[in-house]
Amino acid sequence: MANKPNVLLILADDMGFSDIGCYGSEIETPHIDRLATGGVRFSQFYNTARCSPSRASLLTGLHPHQTGIGILTKDDRPHGYAGSLNDRCITVAEILSDAGYATSLVGKWHLASNIRQANDAWPTRRGFGHFYGTLAGSCSYFQPASLTRGERNVEAEATEKSDYYYTDAITQEACAFVREQSELGQPFFMYVAYTAPHWPLQASEEDIAKFRGRYDEGWDVLRERRMQRLRESGLLADAVKECERDPAEPAWEDAQDKAWEARRMEVYAAQVHRMDQGIGGILATLEETGQLENTLVFFMSDNGACAEVLPLDGSAEAFIKRRPDLDRLKPRNGRDLKVGNEPAIVPGPEDTYASYGRAWANLSNTPFRLYKRWTHEGGISTPLIVHWPAGGLINGAIVRAPFQLTDVLPTILEATQVPYPDNNRVRDIPPGEGCSLLSALRGHQPTDHTLYWEHTGNAAIRRGRWKLVREYPNPWELYDMDTDRAENTNLTTQQPVIVDELIAQWKTWAQRVGVVPWDDVLAGYRADGKDEAEAAG
Repeated sequence: MANKPNVLLILADDMGFSDIGCYGSEIETPHIDRLATGGVRFSQFYNTARCSPSRASLLTGLHPHQTGIGILTKDDRPHGYAGSLNDRCITVAEILSDAGYATSLVGKWHLASNIRQANDAWPTRRGFGHFYGTLAGSCSYFQPASLTRGERNVEAEATEKSDYYYTDAITQEACAFVREQSELGQPFFMYVAYTAPHWPLQASEEDIAKFRGRYDEGWDVLRERRMQRLRESGLLADAVKECERDPAEPAWEDAQDKAWEARRMEVYAAQVHRMDQGIGGILATLEETGQLENTLVFFMSDNGACAEVLPLDGSAEAFIKRRPDLDRLKPRNGRDLKVGNEPAIVPGPEDTYASYGRAWANLSNTPFRLYKRWTHEGGISTPLIVHWPAGGLINGAIVRAPFQLTDVLPTILEATQVPYPDNNRVRDIPPGEGCSLLSALRGHQPTDHTLYWEHTGNAAIRRGRWKLVREYPNPWELYDMDTDRAENTNLTTQQPVIVDELIAQWKTWAQRVGVVPWDDVLAGYRADGKDEAEAAG
């Protein structure tokens, strides 16, 4: 096992395509940028449009529908998905632990419908020998709900520390695991799943101050600057035009409460910056322990930027009552929790619970359309950086071929020379859906393969230069990804044969992997007397 590489998966939460320095951002991310300089960036890497499905796909190499996680972690049976990792998939942690690797998850899980009682969908039962993090999807950064060590609730660890901040705690735990494994001499697989920069907007005033005034010029000017940097970097061709500003949002010059709007983005930037500092700490620990050279590092995001407005629906009071973690949250400054996106609530402190809104999410996703939950580029296209000094990668290169999350597991297995199992002890598992990235990382031309998506009726297929995409319940749209990554010009009428071929191909895939038609899910909610809006989570 002496020459086996370590594997480090780093996942950001709700971070858009252009939110880090090496992808065009004005947010300083020197440590992530270091990974890009000494590694490889991807210009067309895709997730599954939302947190839980992306995590399921990343860890199993399957499409999320095959794993039981078609939407989020609600059990919608018999009309929908189980909302938990099922026993018909196997995680990369299970595979590598069986091959002699030490395994750790630090951070967000969000793959189990039951987070109160340990069960077979918890990380400790899916191959992770060490777990510190949150089982739920979102939480306060200062007092994270469902904070768990192993299978024991440790929320008190946060409430008892006046300086607790979840991003920092994730980093500290990850560094401790690296040091421990260095002493033991055992190769490791570690999955570091930050919740940054997912809402709520919460950060230290010290970090926020670093970005004061940075966003006073507004989203329009900054989108143009990000676009220019993306072109200069080579991540986007000069011919690619950005999409127009979201028509639901005003021009910056017409925006109300500009100071408050700028503050929202300052806090978001502070969250990204703090995550980058944490990644720097992990890399420094790998370097100090002599393990960086032979550690295969991935950095990516689970979906595009989030345009959700808090409270998600109804009043702030109703929102808090629907979320027990908020209902019992008592900010340590003694103030009442304030939920919502309004100028009276200045985000950042632990007694606020807000998001940054659609216009800033539009900036985060420069140059793309739409957001998290959609299968247009703004929902599914995010950064991927791979760093492995001992792995023979073409450092500083950009891979322009399209890949998606299902391709990460076969890459790890090829790098570690561990085979994908035909079965998992007593249960059959389907063959993997992806292909390894290693050949592309080493400068070879990858083999074309078709990519597929479905989330809450939004759907897409990518074959070569062509992408067919649908925003439920609207008709299919066709775009030429070679010239129109921002999906500005719909070519369905010009290419009817291509459209028909891709629709048929997508339907065959959907049936094979167990996509539950969205109309059927909604009908199930109606039959049970539930609000259809609840179906999407």
